[in-house]
Amino acid sequence: MKQAVGVYLAYPFCAQKCTFCNFASGVFPRALEERYLEALHAELAGFEWSWTPDTLYLGGGSPSRLDPARLEWLLGAVPGRPWAEATLEAPPGSITPEKARAWRRLGINRVSLGVQSFVMREIRGAGRRHTAETVADDVALLRAAGLGNFNIDLIAGLPHQTAGSWRLSLEWVERLEAQHVSVYMFEIDADSRLGAEILRGGKRYGAAAAPSEDQTADLYEAAVERLERAGVRRYEIANFARLGWESRHNLKYWRLHPYAGFGADAHSFDGRVRRRNTESPAEYADRVLSGASPCVEETPARPEEERFFVGLRLREGIRPTPEEWRRVEPVVRRFLAEGLLETEGGTLRLTARGVLLSNEVLREFLSL
Repeated sequence: MKQAVGVYLAYPFCAQKCTFCNFASGVFPRALEERYLEALHAELAGFEWSWTPDTLYLGGGSPSRLDPARLEWLLGAVPGRPWAEATLEAPPGSITPEKARAWRRLGINRVSLGVQSFVMREIRGAGRRHTAETVADDVALLRAAGLGNFNIDLIAGLPHQTAGSWRLSLEWVERLEAQHVSVYMFEIDADSRLGAEILRGGKRYGAAAAPSEDQTADLYEAAVERLERAGVRRYEIANFARLGWESRHNLKYWRLHPYAGFGADAHSFDGRVRRRNTESPAEYADRVLSGASPCVEETPARPEEERFFVGLRLREGIRPTPEEWRRVEPVVRRFLAEGLLETEGGTLRLTARGVLLSNEVLREFLSL
């Protein structure tokens, strides 16, 4: 592999399951957590490293729960330290001075804080336990440990969220001077407790007080405007950063660079084939510790189609080749006429309206 390659480590263990979460993570027995760690280390140790990664992302779940000694043992199985970028996800309130200093020593140089909201009613409804002050304290701890590169996750569309409460969350982001912010529009699906409750017309988790899709889109657009005024510019549909602080690891996904995933439900892409590990942490541990492969799905990559599907998520857009232009011309012409795509100097990108309807637009390119 000539391109720089990333590594993703999945740690799907949490102190509590958030109502909005549709990831393969949750609360599991401590014994399983220990077996899972053994399996994850074994998968890493048994991998044939024909290349050296330059980025690492430890996501979850709540990998900040890991004891520093166990984290050191785990990261010791990944070559390339110090990595150009190494991110660890942490829910607010899970950081201590000792942990932050250990992370820095072990090569972690970026932390993603799963804040979601700074407003108490929204936080509690989502099943979280932090306060705005907790986040401010965590940021101070990170900066004191030399970890000034941090991301703040926000969700637009949580129950009880209003234009006014959303402004409060955005004010906190500005106050903390975050270099990177992720803003996700809550998507209603049956894979989260909140989504399932909304679909069945129930009231648990504040489902009846969830904003409409149009209101959620308005909140997102308000975030785009305010963050850009503060110098935090959107570079991907859900990701905003000051110039030079974009996530190097996540850009690999959208630019179709190779990456290797380890752990439950982890995905890998080598430029030719896409692979996915089993979603169940228990099955993952059983497979790896018995000497079997954790991979349960392997499909040929289709870069000529995927380039549009992932590349158009980026603000920079893509520059199709003449052959690609000919292949996608009917779809592009339709979306240009509808104001969802725009072209400039051979570059194709989503318009502001196209971003809000990106799922519909991008899906069309996978069916060509």
